[in-house]
Amino acid sequence: MTIPDTSATPVPRDAEPIKAIPVRHPGRWVAIAVIAVLAAMFVHLLVTNKAFNWPFMFENMFRPPVIRGLVGTVTITILAMIIGVLLGIVVAVARLSNNPILRGTSWAYTWFFRAVPRYVLLIVMGNLGILWPRLEIGVPFDTYLGKLFGLENAHWRLFGIETRELLVGFWVGVLGLALSEAAYMAEIVRAGMLSVDPGQDEAATALGMSRGQALRRVVLPQAMRVIIPPTGNETIAMLKDTSLLIAVPVTAELFFQLSAIGNRTFQVFPMLVAAILWYLFLVSILLVGQYFLEKRFSRGYGRAAQAKMKLEGLAAEHGANPELP
Repeated sequence: MTIPDTSATPVPRDAEPIKAIPVRHPGRWVAIAVIAVLAAMFVHLLVTNKAFNWPFMFENMFRPPVIRGLVGTVTITILAMIIGVLLGIVVAVARLSNNPILRGTSWAYTWFFRAVPRYVLLIVMGNLGILWPRLEIGVPFDTYLGKLFGLENAHWRLFGIETRELLVGFWVGVLGLALSEAAYMAEIVRAGMLSVDPGQDEAATALGMSRGQALRRVVLPQAMRVIIPPTGNETIAMLKDTSLLIAVPVTAELFFQLSAIGNRTFQVFPMLVAAILWYLFLVSILLVGQYFLEKRFSRGYGRAAQAKMKLEGLAAEHGANPELP
């Protein structure tokens, strides 16, 4: 039996402490210095530049006409989104229909209203009285039909109203924004419906549900997970786009009232700053709700899927087409 020689085995010594040298990040300090200088310059601008005229701005941004404009802006946003969402669902269902006429008509609708800028559309809507001075309900092409039957000056109409009396500024603004919004909501709803497994619709049909019942009870509830987050972003975009109603014009609107005060007092810039502050306040409230919506509907997704949902929502806010599955 051989006894191992342990004399050559080195005796372990206490390990020397590791000298950890932290990684230096000089770029961070440079960025912090640059940001600090820019922030100091911005604060100095706000405090010393008399063009802001802070006393005048704070005195006038809470006047009763401005508050009425604020209420009008929120009301227009809500009405335009309700009409836009409901009409968008109808257009989306028509896009997915087997009827080629419905598919073609819905495609033409989304193509037109997504192609025309909202500002231009609102100007045209405000001048519809040039095309139709009077709107009437009756038999279409009544004068031509009357001539075919030998009747001159045939007017088979029930009643009518002057266009300028019906299409007042407020409702022109709501209608213009809603028609434009419906085109974007149609794409969002269509993307949500296509994200649902076709087998769900087939199973509902096999259970005896009609097409409408399957849509209401099976497809749309599951599509909400895809539809709701970008709809929140669309609401934020709609709130900001109410400032375009000055093209109609709509007097019961926030930006119109602030601009009117600035033009009347020759203090345009302070009231523009007031408009920025008001929109920051309103959008910040909606962003809080949007955060909880995204948190609620992103449950079960990984970080990559959550980031994708966020990007698609931001794309919807800026008018881009949401990615279809």
